[in-house]
Amino acid sequence: MSRLLRGTLILTAATFFSKFIGLIYIIPFTALVHEGGIALYGYAYNPYTILLSISTMGIPLAVSKFVSKYNAMGDYETGRRLLKSGLLIMTLTGTAAFLLLYSSAPFLAGKIIVKHGENGNSLEDIIFVIRMVSTALIIVPSMSLIRGYFQGFQSMGPTAVSQVVEQIVRIVFILIGAWVIMNVLDGTTTQAVGLATFAATLGAIAGLIVLLWYWKKRSPHLKKMYAENKTNSNVSLAAMYKETVAYAIPFVAVGLAIPIYQMVDQFTIVNVLVDKAGYTPAKAESVFAIITQIVHKLVMIPVSLATALALTLIPVITQSYVQNNREALNKQITQTFQMVLFLTMPAAIGLSVLGVPSYGALFGTKSMEFGGYFLEWYAPTAILFALFSVTAAIMQGLNKQKFAFVSLMLGFGVKVLLNAPLLALFEGIGSIVATNIGFTVSFIFNLYIIRKYGGFSYKWVFRRTVLMLIFAIAMALSTLGVKNGLESFYGAEYSRIETMLTLAAGIIAGGAVYLFLSYRSGLMNIVLGEKFSFIGKRGKKEKQHE
Repeated sequence: MSRLLRGTLILTAATFFSKFIGLIYIIPFTALVHEGGIALYGYAYNPYTILLSISTMGIPLAVSKFVSKYNAMGDYETGRRLLKSGLLIMTLTGTAAFLLLYSSAPFLAGKIIVKHGENGNSLEDIIFVIRMVSTALIIVPSMSLIRGYFQGFQSMGPTAVSQVVEQIVRIVFILIGAWVIMNVLDGTTTQAVGLATFAATLGAIAGLIVLLWYWKKRSPHLKKMYAENKTNSNVSLAAMYKETVAYAIPFVAVGLAIPIYQMVDQFTIVNVLVDKAGYTPAKAESVFAIITQIVHKLVMIPVSLATALALTLIPVITQSYVQNNREALNKQITQTFQMVLFLTMPAAIGLSVLGVPSYGALFGTKSMEFGGYFLEWYAPTAILFALFSVTAAIMQGLNKQKFAFVSLMLGFGVKVLLNAPLLALFEGIGSIVATNIGFTVSFIFNLYIIRKYGGFSYKWVFRRTVLMLIFAIAMALSTLGVKNGLESFYGAEYSRIETMLTLAAGIIAGGAVYLFLSYRSGLMNIVLGEKFSFIGKRGKKEKQHE
């Protein structure tokens, strides 16, 4: 196995692990601070995530691409100059982002909660948690630059290890800190959430320490490479930054997609539900917490897995495009779509069918019907999240990454226009519908760009999507039958253990149906490739006709 491939697999595994534990911690954290605390956490994290994406500007991947390019020319000095000056720039942008978020906390709080009630979060609560998370912005941009520099040398270990350490430290402090404040010190929910948001800073410090350890360890090797510099491109700092920003824009666009949608929800859900639907502030904040934090993180689990697998094909797509190998390009794009749909579609539809027992099993039966209702509606959005991410990555493979930003802005504009009116009409579900319409617009635009510049035909993707949808519907019907049968057996009310049994039985029944149909039809072999040739010859025969 080549060093690059091994490094890519390590980084993919570390990224998926970091994202996975970053998603599932919401379960114990919700039990500690409840929905009001989760809403407060979201108020702080959404603007932080947006400013972080802008201040880092997709630095790890952009710097990696820049350094790799000049290293291949034997010009190690240019990458070193970018690192030195970049660390200063990242420190300045990070500090500026910190000051902006810290100082704008009162303004943001006033926009988030226009009308207040005794049973909801106060302006002071929101200002406090926003300012607590803002400190992480000083550290993270510089850390991102160092990660990108290591990756430019095809050394993925430092990034992988620092990501995992950063996430583990952050989540340990979130859970242990919140538990100690709530149960030992008899503190408030606001104090617990404040510490949870400050955990981003502590995690960043831990990640930076790991990177500095790697730097010290590899310093002799790097000095040797600098001494062997074969050429000097004499690239000006202005040209360096211009080239790096050009690389970074598509990464920023994809990274900003979900946070800016959630920011629209942050400014509209609570205010519209209180003004138009007669909700109390506490109930409206519960809706916001459930939609943007709790069920969103559940929905992102299948999305993370599917996109992590599908995106491994992007470098191959780039190579085929550069070589003008249209036949290989079409097969690779088809395979990417098939893989993400094969994994995401059944997971999203199954999660929708099992929304109520899933919510009850993970978060308790107290608000199971309420939270499960939103999960039923939100789960299919996973398909759109995955397709947007993958199509944006394919456009990058086709060297048309500038359209990713156009696509994002089109969908975002739709979300802004529709969110408040749909909330007024359909209450909390309106936010989900507006998100779905926005991502659908972006996805359709991406499909157009891929077809136009990649010369791609959607014939086989469409045929197999229909087949997967039929299998997913069969899976959903079997899951629904098992769910309804068990619920009628339990009676009107059932315990958390019974929700877990219902969830497990539904997953087993639905998964068995979907896998069996995929196996018998040969679809599994087509999607997952020759590694699964033992499954049967049906898939091979169909493949030969493509």
